[in-house]
Amino acid sequence: MIATIVNALAIVFGSLLGLVLGGKISEKYRTVVFDGAGITTVIIGISMALASQRIIYLALSLIIGGLIGLALDFDGAILRFGTFLERLTQKKKPVATVEPTDHRAGWDFGHAFLNASVLFCVGAMALLGSFKAGTEGDYTLLLTKSILDGFMAILMTAAMGPGVAFSALPILVYQGLLTLAAQYVKPYVTPLMLSELTGAGGAMVLMIGLNLLSIKSIKTANFLPALVLIVILAILDPALLAAAKAWGLN
Repeated sequence: MIATIVNALAIVFGSLLGLVLGGKISEKYRTVVFDGAGITTVIIGISMALASQRIIYLALSLIIGGLIGLALDFDGAILRFGTFLERLTQKKKPVATVEPTDHRAGWDFGHAFLNASVLFCVGAMALLGSFKAGTEGDYTLLLTKSILDGFMAILMTAAMGPGVAFSALPILVYQGLLTLAAQYVKPYVTPLMLSELTGAGGAMVLMIGLNLLSIKSIKTANFLPALVLIVILAILDPALLAAAKAWGLN
């Protein structure tokens, strides 16, 4: 658990630094930071998505998972949780106290929390690093991830605000549970499952990048069920390949 705690603290520290930087730079420079964070996120997403070995599984999981997430309103639920956290941590202020030129005017606590939580949780380093920490006591991957997450937290917080810091909570829960359950779960994780999870996670990180760049507004959290579907498809892969061969589809 120590590496997961370090990871969470790195995000909080990076967010605090991002708040300091965000308060000291003008709007035009904040735009540059926002674009830099967006481009970086797009690059990370593409590199992860390319790890997928079964594009058809990726397509099916994203489309069906997105429909499930839309029906259950995953995105709205996480945004409401982010708003709840904001109410717990901030005193209510009249809207007039935030001037249009104030660096806080473009901040959105809920979306900052949502985007950062997805970005920091869906990567292969979170999954594989937790397994290695739990089964081998090897914290190298999670500590490396902590450094990367800390720097991304600086950029995202400077651009989006303090909601990023609270993504440390899902990190503690998600990576903590994976680390504790690693010895039971790891035997069932195959290389194909890991590559497909990385691919699906990368597609979602790419969505975040597109949102940050204002290219397209995508409700990323609605696609979270895709991570479950891609695991199911990876488990069924031998049977699906056999069926495809029998039907002459490969």
